[in-house]
Amino acid sequence: MANPNNTPSHNCAHCNELCENDLVWLDEKPFCCLGCKTVYEILNEHGLCDYYEIDRPTNRVKTTSFGERFAFLDTEEIADQLFYFKEGNFRTVNFYIPNIHCSSCIWLLENLHKLNAGVSSSVVNFVKKTAKINFKEDEISLRKLVELMASIGYPPDINLEGTKEQANQNIQRQLLIKMGVAGFCFGNIMLMSFPEYFSFQFKDEAHYIDIFAWLNLILSIPILLYSARDYYTSAYKGLKHKIINIDVPISLGIFVLFFRSSYEVISNTGFGYFDSLSGLVFFLLVGKWFQGKTYSAMSFERDFRSYFPLAVTLVQNNNQKGILVNQLKKGDEILIRNGELVPSDSILITSRATIDYSFVTGESELVGKQKGDLIYAGGRQQGESIHLIVQQPVSQSYLTDLWNQAAFKTQKSSGYESIIDKVSQYFTVVIMFIAVGSWVFWQFNDPKIAIEAFTAVLIIACPCALALSLPFTLGNSIRILGRFGFYLKNSLVVENLAKTNTIVFDKTGTITKNQAQEVLFHGNKRLSAEELLAVKHLCWSSIHPLSKAIYDYLPASDSRPLVSDFQEITGKGIMGGVNGYSVKVGSPAFLEIQDSAEDSAVHISINDTYKGYFKVKTSMREGYGELLTQLKEYGYDLHLITGDHKANMQDWLPYFSKDKILFSQSPKDKLEYIENLNAHHHKVIMVGDGLNDSGALKQAQVGIAISDDVYSFSPACDAILDSGHFNKILSYLKFSRSSMQIVKLSFALSFLYNVVGMYFAVQGALTPIVAAILMPLSSISVVVFVSAATAWKARDLS
Repeated sequence: MANPNNTPSHNCAHCNELCENDLVWLDEKPFCCLGCKTVYEILNEHGLCDYYEIDRPTNRVKTTSFGERFAFLDTEEIADQLFYFKEGNFRTVNFYIPNIHCSSCIWLLENLHKLNAGVSSSVVNFVKKTAKINFKEDEISLRKLVELMASIGYPPDINLEGTKEQANQNIQRQLLIKMGVAGFCFGNIMLMSFPEYFSFQFKDEAHYIDIFAWLNLILSIPILLYSARDYYTSAYKGLKHKIINIDVPISLGIFVLFFRSSYEVISNTGFGYFDSLSGLVFFLLVGKWFQGKTYSAMSFERDFRSYFPLAVTLVQNNNQKGILVNQLKKGDEILIRNGELVPSDSILITSRATIDYSFVTGESELVGKQKGDLIYAGGRQQGESIHLIVQQPVSQSYLTDLWNQAAFKTQKSSGYESIIDKVSQYFTVVIMFIAVGSWVFWQFNDPKIAIEAFTAVLIIACPCALALSLPFTLGNSIRILGRFGFYLKNSLVVENLAKTNTIVFDKTGTITKNQAQEVLFHGNKRLSAEELLAVKHLCWSSIHPLSKAIYDYLPASDSRPLVSDFQEITGKGIMGGVNGYSVKVGSPAFLEIQDSAEDSAVHISINDTYKGYFKVKTSMREGYGELLTQLKEYGYDLHLITGDHKANMQDWLPYFSKDKILFSQSPKDKLEYIENLNAHHHKVIMVGDGLNDSGALKQAQVGIAISDDVYSFSPACDAILDSGHFNKILSYLKFSRSSMQIVKLSFALSFLYNVVGMYFAVQGALTPIVAAILMPLSSISVVVFVSAATAWKARDLS
């Protein structure tokens, strides 16, 4: 709208720059452009307008004053070092952002797409303080993206030379320096406080006490301005967003001790509490350093990813064998079939490939590749098999991050996290009221105790132990489960597993083995050697267990499969050209024929002529009957849905009710069945092979994909189960419930610590120094408890 007052000049309400062009008005505030107006609208909508601090212009963000600061990002060689993914105009970067400190930061960074349409998506890892951002370079350049982030207060820390480990080392080094400064000052302040401690023995030298008091004041200044800076910097940022974080009471305690002590020294009314102040900061920093070391030693994230059970076909001297992706080395030749994941950045050595990067970008557009092109990790081949040369070792953390990206997330959420958020939101406010109440009480009863009781309350109370209970328990649980062949997408899956009461099993490839026990061909006449070879080569390009069973059954061949125009229709079949033959392999509906076979049958047509079918007989997994019986006795509601024909109903009645066994189910039918169970308030686990039931897996509370050779997995599933551990499903479910019990116990332990600590603090029985020592010990004790408890419960998985 037009300026109603028609004043000659205005400063933008967002960036504070002089508006030289036509103004944009909103809420009677001027904006220099639509971009600044959009940022304001987003912040205003979510109650974050304190971000601007309108009355303090020097703190406003600048959008046009970066000059050449980020000009180096326009250099292609430099930009390429920062891209995790580059295809067409699509780019992916993963930035370390030191300024991330609260939920407001996460929200703002994950809504960058609202500030600039060129940003496709952004996902924040709060613990690592990183943001993974997908953007389109033709709409916003890397430089403009970084400038956008800097303009809203979150400039990324761009380090082209060092690694993340080196960055962490720098942070630890800074912490050690601050700790050293605090320790030096603390020791000297204690030394110079001896005359005050033993004043009754130094009456003749009383004038030295005043000198030492001033020296203590001087020594406390480096502690206040340098060693403790991180605490009140964090507190200020929190208050700026109307959030009272844990650093607010700590900072308040530090400032109260300093200014009260300074007043006593300057007014010559006392010696002050500089020993308590310096000891408080020193032991807080020691606790912070020790916490970091403890968490690093117990880190589950470092090793749980190493259990990621993805395999790939390695080609050596024309021989093929399956290996785990973490065994791949640069220069290895690998074979990728239709639907398989490219595990590492690789060069294409076959003539062409059709890659689906939706796993990386969230967009389903297929990308054509030619011989010699680079194919990024996370792409899926669509079509005939291709050969690649690996360019770098596999990053399993990268693959896991892809699995957890927004494109494959559902609306599943953590109830415990909501509880923690609510408690943490009010925890600090309550503590500050208690601290003020303690100070008021002792001010009228014993003023000497008042300041120490006030400070001790602020320091001793800590919600950190409460906040750590959930991530450390569940994080340790997924590491343990991964070690026993059950790999979870993220820690939320543990919580969801514990809530479930219904299990839906697929049959083929789930309860039955993928490996065929017997394969027989039925047809009017035998297939020729050339026709058998054509069928074999076509089946080689598919990862479906029935295709693999037929491939293994047919006679061996030394020739490399040459398949053209390969297509695989989920739940129906495969087709393509092989050595001059047009081959179709699949269901009766796919070949448009009537099916007379009762068991699993795969039908064949060559050059549009029906040839017959392969009857594939599979065996059951070891211990399936005992497992199903135990699950039923444990109280789980069991269901069986399968695409197979209704042939052996009687075999399943001991484990499933008749009305809960469904045959001839399409992928859509399976999805709708899970939706119906959800609508009737069932908490569902869907167990399938991840090939024809990805929709059902995603719709369930927990989707579990069973893997035999683990050459592929469905991004829709929440967990991957090594088929060799199929009979341990109940043990995994019991362990997940035990993990949630441990979370509750750790909550109780944290609550007990705060109550007991507060009891002594309000009585003035704890000095600030003792409180500073106890505060980090509370969170460390919780971490040690949950680690030991989950390890103890893991014995049942052996």
